[in-house]
Amino acid sequence: MRTVFAAVLAAATLAAQPNVPDSVVLERAVEYSRVGEPQLLDIARPKADGGRRPAVVAIHGGGFRAGKRDSYLPLILKLADRGYVAATVDYRLSPKHQFPAAVEDVKASIRWMRANANRYGIDPGRIGVIGGSAGGHLVLMLGLTAGVPEFEGTGPNREMSSKVQCVVDYYGPTDFTKSYGASVDAHEVLPMWFGGGLSSQDKLHRFGSPLNWVSPKAAPVLAIHGTEDKYVGYEQSLWLMERMKTAGVHAELLTMKGAGHGFKGEDAAKAEAAAIEFFDKQLAPKPKQTRVLISDHGPGGEVIELDWPSGNVNWRVPNQRGHDVQSLPGGHVLYSIGAQRKVIEIDGQHREVWSYGPNEGLEHPISAQRLDNGNTLINDARKGEVIEVTREKKVVWRYAHPELANMQSRNARRTPQGTTLISVEVLGKIIEVNQKGEVVWKYEGEGGTKRRPYRGMRLANGNTLVSMTDPGEVVEVTREGKVVRSLGGMQPALRMSWASGTDVFPNGNLFINDYTGRRLLEIDASGKIVNELRTGPWTIASVSVVKE
Repeated sequence: MRTVFAAVLAAATLAAQPNVPDSVVLERAVEYSRVGEPQLLDIARPKADGGRRPAVVAIHGGGFRAGKRDSYLPLILKLADRGYVAATVDYRLSPKHQFPAAVEDVKASIRWMRANANRYGIDPGRIGVIGGSAGGHLVLMLGLTAGVPEFEGTGPNREMSSKVQCVVDYYGPTDFTKSYGASVDAHEVLPMWFGGGLSSQDKLHRFGSPLNWVSPKAAPVLAIHGTEDKYVGYEQSLWLMERMKTAGVHAELLTMKGAGHGFKGEDAAKAEAAAIEFFDKQLAPKPKQTRVLISDHGPGGEVIELDWPSGNVNWRVPNQRGHDVQSLPGGHVLYSIGAQRKVIEIDGQHREVWSYGPNEGLEHPISAQRLDNGNTLINDARKGEVIEVTREKKVVWRYAHPELANMQSRNARRTPQGTTLISVEVLGKIIEVNQKGEVVWKYEGEGGTKRRPYRGMRLANGNTLVSMTDPGEVVEVTREGKVVRSLGGMQPALRMSWASGTDVFPNGNLFINDYTGRRLLEIDASGKIVNELRTGPWTIASVSVVKE
């Protein structure tokens, strides 16, 4: 009896071991989230070092109540053999866990992929998803609800985005309010997942229907559906295609004539080939985008990295309504944290590696700059002093003046000449202070104190770039105080509400934040707007172009 049992166990173990190509590394049972209980994934990647690769996350079906990630092992191994990093994931199942638990889990899996991008060689800007049936619904929710906080849950890596770049949906339901009567098991499956049927949980059925989340921001979708599907009607994909195209989003439908739910044989091979072709196209390397950092001083209170000019969010960390941000080499970032009254430096994994704050006497650090000598320049707008501190937190230079105190000053920046430009915003002027603490230059915008300059930046030609308000304007000023270039102001071609943060792109174009106008601008040497991004709810104080 024991021999028979051992043989059965050995056979089962052997069957569970996938045939891993020699070119692929497979890791199994990796924990990606733990909300009540651990959620696991299997991840496959090419052995060869290929830099940053596209990634695909596969999500199994099973009526939200069953199914295993193992079902997608053959696919992720095939994708890894083609050069992808591919994972197949578990998620919480009903009836123990109801909507939106599964949605929260798969979003956590995408955030995990981005948080571990360096470890696995993933390009965080090229992540696709594939799923069938219930998994098809979940991948659609990933593609359609990026940035919707109600679906993010409480899982880890919340600073990462759960946005995906494309979706392959095998016969996923898109409108649950029309599933009853058109599906052989909707009456059994959906009440377990929503905590009740349509009559008692109508709102949740609508809230959980992908069709109701289609917007122009949706990810491109390939839907694959059989015309004889008795579990999820073919019309569900037709409705999705119509809604996607109305929203102006790329959407494709591969109709499998005569096929039912769960493809087999030639149908399965045809669907898989179409899915891989879609990934190859949608996740191909895009022209390299510049990355930029913004400090959201508004209610959101975050430092956010964006692709420019697409506006795609790569990651975000809280700054508690701080003002300043600066990109540093090696993926490090220096920024101010409002409520904590400190300046911190984080590394590429968003771990704090240096800070300076209330323990060192700071009251309101409104700007911070890492200098070429490794020291940090900090303007404390409450105390009215600008200090230079070493890595060991020793103050090696200080300029203090009552004009800077009581929140009257804003940005301070060291110049290549070793002087410091300080914005005395409330008094409407930029001053330049030398190492002896002497004011050696100043600029006051035409219009007096109402102009409220936010930042002065010394250019390579020796002139100074000053951003102001009332009206929003960025001027280039010579040492003699002559304005040789003006962007915005009263010019009809470019009107800004309040120009605050500025930086320079590698191509020489200016990067300007229109603070109350809620937009980011790229402007060329002729003063023409090259790119523009409306920033919606963000109230951006400072900006920084990421150092590569």
